[in-house]
Amino acid sequence: MAIDTVDIFGSDQVGIHLASVGQILFHPPELPKPIIETMESVLSLETCAQSIGGSNLVGALVSGNSRGIAVADIATDEDIDKLTSYGDVVVMEGGVNTAGNLLLVNENGVVASPSVPHEGLEIIADVMGVDVVATTIAGQDVVGSLGVTNDQGVLLHPDVTPDEVVAIERVLGVAPMVGTVGFGSPYVGAGICATNHGALAGSETTGPEMNRIEDALGLI
Repeated sequence: MAIDTVDIFGSDQVGIHLASVGQILFHPPELPKPIIETMESVLSLETCAQSIGGSNLVGALVSGNSRGIAVADIATDEDIDKLTSYGDVVVMEGGVNTAGNLLLVNENGVVASPSVPHEGLEIIADVMGVDVVATTIAGQDVVGSLGVTNDQGVLLHPDVTPDEVVAIERVLGVAPMVGTVGFGSPYVGAGICATNHGALAGSETTGPEMNRIEDALGLI
């Protein structure tokens, strides 16, 4: 199945809890086995139980591709050591440390929040081996919460502007579409975890929303 619904610890914010990074799916420890089996079946990635600084909000705190990973500075040395086995790691510090909320990443490029300092953008580009553009989505800077991407497409907040679309399409190398998740939420990045093989959304997501997600991410 290319797309399915699941709740994580009673929450429909799937994208906040799960991080798809290259060929690895990082997920909170202690998830029930049926949920892990659904994740493996739909997303077709190797799974890795991981918390960040004791937090289960892995998707909000981690972002990356097959070459590199950005993680919030609440990560412990043990967390970073574990992540390093899957790629180079950059630790995002200070007030711009929620990597999953502030970065939208695929194998072609990175859309970064304008709140990330210029030197941070350069490090991210080097670690992930791709170009980076700093832009808002719908005028907001939490770009990782407002978009979800794979290497086949990107789904964005419905209020994304034409100038933002141009910048995003150029750096990610895929054609953007707009949509919602979870019965009308525009925070598609917070509500969806996607790979090139499939997508998981919260249980409140409607049939038309699921169809739109499939179309946008090339999953049909």
